[in-house]
Amino acid sequence: MQTSGTFRVAAFDPTDVTVDPAIATALPIGIARMEKVYEGDVAGRSATLFTAAFDETSGQGTYIAMEAFEGSLDGRTGTFAYVHSATTSGSDRSHEFFVIVTGSGTGELAGIRGSGSLGVDADGTHRVAFEWETDGQ
Repeated sequence: MQTSGTFRVAAFDPTDVTVDPAIATALPIGIARMEKVYEGDVAGRSATLFTAAFDETSGQGTYIAMEAFEGSLDGRTGTFAYVHSATTSGSDRSHEFFVIVTGSGTGELAGIRGSGSLGVDADGTHRVAFEWETDGQ
């Protein structure tokens, strides 16, 4: 089943967690906590641990994010975890990875597994799509 929706970042809070400062790379590495709010056939919220090597000036870098989602997909409610990553040179996305964590689903989303994608429209709208199934589907 494919389910899509939009989301907005409700909070982005950098943490004090850093890598060993003796290992300096050209792009700073940091960790942040995020909260997202979803609308559409994907409805709910997620709490995210976001790690990135990123230069804000050029927009170049790579991130990896682990999300705990609470809400519904096509009206089926529950929770699950998913992970995604991508690289950008400032104007594009490449090397994308997106997977629902097998065994993480609860409620009507118990047994969920699959993949998905993220995208940003020219107007700044953030989109998410899940390609998923459950044992009871």
